Amino acid sequence: MFPSKALISILLIALSTVDASPLRPEAAPTLHFTARVNARGSNLNIAAADQARAQAMVHSSFSKRASSSFSVANAVTAYTAQVGVGSPATQYTLLIDTGSSNTWVGAKTPYKRTNTSVATGDSVSVSYGSGEFSGEEYLDTVTLNSDLVITKQSIGVASSAQGFDGIDGILGVGPTDLTQGTVSNVDSVPTVTDNLYSKGTIGTEALGVYFAPGGGAGELTFGGSDSSKTTSSVNYVPITTTSPSSNYWGIDQTITYGSSTILSATAGIVDTGTTLILIATDAFAKYQSATGATLDHTTGLLMITSEQYANLKTLNFNIGGTSYGLTPNGQIWPRSLNTDIGGSSNNIYLVIGDIGSNSGTGLDFINGYSFLQRFYSVFDTTNHRVGFATTSSTSAVSN
Repeated sequence: MFPSKALISILLIALSTVDASPLRPEAAPTLHFTARVNARGSNLNIAAADQARAQAMVHSSFSKRASSSFSVANAVTAYTAQVGVGSPATQYTLLIDTGSSNTWVGAKTPYKRTNTSVATGDSVSVSYGSGEFSGEEYLDTVTLNSDLVITKQSIGVASSAQGFDGIDGILGVGPTDLTQGTVSNVDSVPTVTDNLYSKGTIGTEALGVYFAPGGGAGELTFGGSDSSKTTSSVNYVPITTTSPSSNYWGIDQTITYGSSTILSATAGIVDTGTTLILIATDAFAKYQSATGATLDHTTGLLMITSEQYANLKTLNFNIGGTSYGLTPNGQIWPRSLNTDIGGSSNNIYLVIGDIGSNSGTGLDFINGYSFLQRFYSVFDTTNHRVGFATTSSTSAVSN
């Protein structure tokens, strides 16, 4: 059994082995998050933004992490939390990202030093592909809510930051190894989740993520999974051994469209910072041919007619022997947000995108937000695994 603090849930607004004993106690404090659409009108090509992030991951060198973490700063759908730093705490608006692991502030609101602020004398620098920050490392008190207070947390304080309009920094909840080489004189630094676990606030170093389609309410749960948000048991698979996917929240899966395989068993990652579902170029071509979709150059998304939508087949993701079916409605961009991405309100866009390279790179797909809004996910550091479960949103028709 875990202690009463074994799970801390954070409410979001937006955006294999069966787990026979969910890790959720009676109740969990919540912290409200907000979601925003980074709308840039006709200048926003969401497929290109996702592809740039993916290719930076594919081609990164894991031996030196100076440019190895990738933020949600340019994602179309961004999830932000009000996080307190210092005592008394200054509130910062931070992006939540499972694809990076450094927590830092100062892109907009200046860092305010208090009696809990300790400068380590080390420098910190992270490149995110299309953005970057550099500055100094501090140890300070980080407050997510009254039950999530972390003392002596490593944070970056930016003296320079590019590509982070309207936000103060990032709350990195990815694997610890993604901090390697980002702070001078140390190999890596403990993440927020690491410290919650080491200080006994949570009983398992795991993170449960629940999103609802179309930017509805969701929940981020530290310490395990929230069974009230799932309609099945959580099925876990080990982190893939294939590089570079193994450096992130990487898994192995097969993808079929209807009964036809479009991507044979291969490695890829699960990532909240990617908006679409990206698949290898050769698999993308098969999907486009099977659906009859055409490419819309304004949004970068595939586009189909109403008749083609009526004939869409289920897109199946086979992960660890369990098939997760993405319904036709789950394969389309929320039509209420069409104009936010520079599209037409009457068009039907698909959320399957081209990762930018053929299969065989070691990172052949990214199950991004468009997948995660249909399936509950658990990122379990303690047991080196990722889990999925169905939710009441799995078959929703809200798009």
